[in-house]
Amino acid sequence: MPHLTEYTSYEDAQAHANSGALWDLFDGDRDHLNIAHECIIRHADGSGRTAVRIAHADGSDQVLSFDEIAAGSARFAHWLVNQGIRPGHRIAFMLEPSLPFYFSLFGAMMMGAISVPLFTLFGLDGLRLRTDNCQPSLLITNAEKAAIANQIPGVRVVVADAALLHGMKQFPNVFGTQTRADDMAVFQYTSGTTRELPAAVKHSHRTLVTLMYAALYGTGIRPGDEFFCPSSPAWGHGLWHGTLAPLALGVTTGTFAGRFDAVRLMRALQDYKITNLSAAATHYRMMKNSERASSFAFSIRKLSYTGEPIDPTTLAFIDETFHVPACSMYGTTEIGVVLVNYPGATDYIVKPGALGKPVPGLKLQVQQPDGSPATPGVIGELMLWRRGTWESTKDRAKIDEDGYFYHAGRADDVIISAGWTMSAVEIESTLLKHPDVREVAVIGVPDPVRGQVAKAFIVTTRPGNDAYVDELKKFTRERLSQHEFPRHFAFVDTLPKTPAGKVHRKILRDREAAGATGQPKHQETPNAA
Repeated sequence: MPHLTEYTSYEDAQAHANSGALWDLFDGDRDHLNIAHECIIRHADGSGRTAVRIAHADGSDQVLSFDEIAAGSARFAHWLVNQGIRPGHRIAFMLEPSLPFYFSLFGAMMMGAISVPLFTLFGLDGLRLRTDNCQPSLLITNAEKAAIANQIPGVRVVVADAALLHGMKQFPNVFGTQTRADDMAVFQYTSGTTRELPAAVKHSHRTLVTLMYAALYGTGIRPGDEFFCPSSPAWGHGLWHGTLAPLALGVTTGTFAGRFDAVRLMRALQDYKITNLSAAATHYRMMKNSERASSFAFSIRKLSYTGEPIDPTTLAFIDETFHVPACSMYGTTEIGVVLVNYPGATDYIVKPGALGKPVPGLKLQVQQPDGSPATPGVIGELMLWRRGTWESTKDRAKIDEDGYFYHAGRADDVIISAGWTMSAVEIESTLLKHPDVREVAVIGVPDPVRGQVAKAFIVTTRPGNDAYVDELKKFTRERLSQHEFPRHFAFVDTLPKTPAGKVHRKILRDREAAGATGQPKHQETPNAA
């Protein structure tokens, strides 16, 4: 029977995708499975086939083969054992994509330890909170970050330098994996603030199997693709969808190392002849804002995005630049990917702005406060049927008559003003259509008459003044409704973002509650009229 990778249509996905078919993609079984084996070892056939291409911010490129990563990871696994590391121990690493990063990631899992990727821009507090939580036996990092990490009591820090790599050469370049499918493999932190750290989401080796739903139908990965994901592999999108998923299918993947630059990304997409791109909504917006896309020639055939909805002007940029539909992929670190747009499926119509339809076998529903299904066009809470009950995604959504789902913001991004329910996301999308608005975030702020009103924080190419505020109000009212527009504006240089690049509205709400907005260039606070 054909593997799922041989099917590309939406109809075939509904007919053939099931857990048994997913397991057929792997060497392991429901009892014994190892992520490092499935992603690296079984593809290391001595041919030197490329596994990862790294686009460094300084303009240099690095190519790593399956053979190279497999041998180095095995030596690293032996080195860990020599250091007293045992299965179940946590190995944290705070590294940019590089040989040491992949040795740490796969070498730890290879010998049964748990890989804990950490974002390279964490300061002392952010790092301490995570190491206190996961209690790693080792923290692998570079010399610069070691100076910070060494300030944390009880953390054994190892610098991934030339001396470490040289010392690993004494160990064998093969390591026999013995993990069970349900053994823990990865502790993954979400991109929350250091003041509200979520617990690590704990993934077993078995997680790789269910990940294939997102790989096949969210990013559309198939053998023969030239794949690229610029998201940091310290976060869920960059690690699971950008690294583990393509490698598990033997597909060459690309990634970005260092400070992100949209022009550098586009050069890599051109030079690597990338055919399948999956990025955060912010990455596409930054490519648009660079105004340099016309300087490059692209080979993109499939394209997906995640993290947050994309505004209409950026969707138009994607259409004009890449000439393929932008396929949203929706999920969270906790529940995985649940809504997709089936990139590459010629019998599936991608609707602009839609989150898509459920992955095969899943059931989702938009519900009203009483638990009843919402009718098409009505905003409600997005619920996932799991383990015999409806589970909240903590997002709001709506559906259309064809069964497509649309995002309507996080539950706490809803603004109720004088009885009207407004979506911060919808107001933001409208403001981003204005030619002078580069970025925007909208929150609800208290109002003595209406209970709440919308306030917009604007990054713009123009000086902020009252005339500009009036223009933006009129622009929004004419496109949404007479009540659905921001009544307060602040013009700012930057917006707070999570490390994964999403606009962090909670920080704006916290600042507002504390009476601070972060040195706005211009703030306008009109009366209630």
